[in-house]
Amino acid sequence: MFPKIVQVVPTKEYTVYVYFEDGKIVCYDVKPLLGKEVFAALKEIDFFMDACTIMNDTLAWDISGDRDNSTCIDIDPDSLYQLEMVKEGIA
Repeated sequence: MFPKIVQVVPTKEYTVYVYFEDGKIVCYDVKPLLGKEVFAALKEIDFFMDACTIMNDTLAWDISGDRDNSTCIDIDPDSLYQLEMVKEGIA
């Protein structure tokens, strides 16, 4: 079992800083996914930024806006935790 995600911070460069409860921080690059149909809504930067959240215990985008776990786009938390640890890049 991987540590819980406690915070996500999207950037205007289509990356998201993901903070885990054990102190690990990773930066997830969403750009490679934007060409896939399921991620099309995220191409709009304001939506990408505003809908980014934690749902299903992982990084997600609340597509419907009503916090419905079945209609969100989420990223496998195991994949996120396996990313290389980074220093926070936001001031």
